Amino acid sequence: MAKQPKTDARAPTLYRQTANDRFKRRFGAWLWGSVIVATFVHFALIKYFPTLRAADFSFRASELETIELPPEIKIPPPPEAIKRPALPVVAKTELEEDITIAPTTFDENPVNDLPPPPSDRAAGLGDQPVFTPYTVAPALKDPRRATRIVERQYPRLLKDAGIGGTVVVWAFIDEVGLVKNTAVNASSGYAPLDEAASRAVLQFEFRPALNRDETVPVWVALPITFKIR
Repeated sequence: MAKQPKTDARAPTLYRQTANDRFKRRFGAWLWGSVIVATFVHFALIKYFPTLRAADFSFRASELETIELPPEIKIPPPPEAIKRPALPVVAKTELEEDITIAPTTFDENPVNDLPPPPSDRAAGLGDQPVFTPYTVAPALKDPRRATRIVERQYPRLLKDAGIGGTVVVWAFIDEVGLVKNTAVNASSGYAPLDEAASRAVLQFEFRPALNRDETVPVWVALPITFKIR
């Protein structure tokens, strides 16, 4: 077997040069070239940059006006403390034990000029609208019939002219549910409509009002509206 020749460790080693090695060798030249270019650029900016001037932000103060102060108000002194009431003193009075109060009678105390006795309320209740207490309000027996009555009472001339309106009619309803009297509470602005509404309400039939379990006569307000359908 042939012996291999000895190699010297200090001899230069041959290798292939890469792109990274070439970039490292040229990096210094690129660095200093960039520094020189940046220096010239900054020098040119500082040399030829236009001069800047600060804007005028000063302001003028308006003239001061004197204001007259109101007169000094004198605060009154606090009121004096309320004196405490004096202590009650028990009076020394002896009452008789046989004191009696005489009974009040018409013989000993006659009454003159007495007012007349009140008249029957039911007799004058239907003359004009008054308040009557009740727990259940009266109700129409047949609302459709009431609508037909209103339509029949609509004045022909106003209906043909397209004139309508609402009339609020006071109606006095007795104990059996019949309308005994009427009065115009709020007019429609047309007298023929007001009269027609009163005539229509006189033909209505109601279930009478109740005050607890007793039927009572009452005044109620009924709005009657005339309109073209």
